[in-house]
Amino acid sequence: MAAPLARSAAFFDLDKTIIAKSSTLAFSKPFQAGGLISRRAVLRSAYAQFVYLVGGADHDQMEKMRAFMSQLVAGWDVASVREIVADTLHNIVDPLVYDEAVSLIEEHKLAGRDVVIVSTSGTEVVEPIGALLGADIVVATRLEEVDGKYTGNIDYYAYAEEKARAVLELAEQRGYDLSRSYAYSDSVTDVPMLEVVGHAFAVNPDKELRKVATSNEWPILVFTKPVALRSRVPAKQTLAALAVGGVVAVGGVLWATARKKRLGA
Repeated sequence: MAAPLARSAAFFDLDKTIIAKSSTLAFSKPFQAGGLISRRAVLRSAYAQFVYLVGGADHDQMEKMRAFMSQLVAGWDVASVREIVADTLHNIVDPLVYDEAVSLIEEHKLAGRDVVIVSTSGTEVVEPIGALLGADIVVATRLEEVDGKYTGNIDYYAYAEEKARAVLELAEQRGYDLSRSYAYSDSVTDVPMLEVVGHAFAVNPDKELRKVATSNEWPILVFTKPVALRSRVPAKQTLAALAVGGVVAVGGVLWATARKKRLGA
């Protein structure tokens, strides 16, 4: 009797791969309406979004954005943030989701692969979007919480090489055959993640990733068609997403593992 095939997975970056802008910055106006940030902060985040879309943020810009966002959320009530995201999720995400990405996710699910979103954005935003898209697992940045409020510190930063480490740990934990797995991203900072799978794809790549993809003979995909996600998602799944259900968030597990390694070093 032939041995069963090993499991495989499809790993997706979120921003500019599945959706057309930064998922975190997309919520700047709802956060202002909820009294969490000032108009000045909204304008600053809008400028950051512009830089991100036009040129693709490089490492230094991403670090500045990370520092800005972590300082911005210090003192925010965690429950309020989750409530605002749930209340405005469809209005924010629907016009931004690429139809091509949603179709790819559906194809991978039909092929029996787990769909994993690996994003630098925060879990508060990524988890409900992942649930809405039907993802099986979410890996995202985790902000430190104390007494129900954000401290402004980051417990787990899902960025660059850390994304690759997360993929390798998931493969070990869940038995994925990475040589039969897929990964999709728009950014050169995700090259480490793309390199650990057998089927890497550059999606709407920035200039540097396009060079790497061409050199490695990775296919380049161009996503251009936005879709209203609610028209393709069953009502039950929508309700589950708003309750942050139907998706396993492993960022906390990976954060705990990383912390143990640091403490043991």
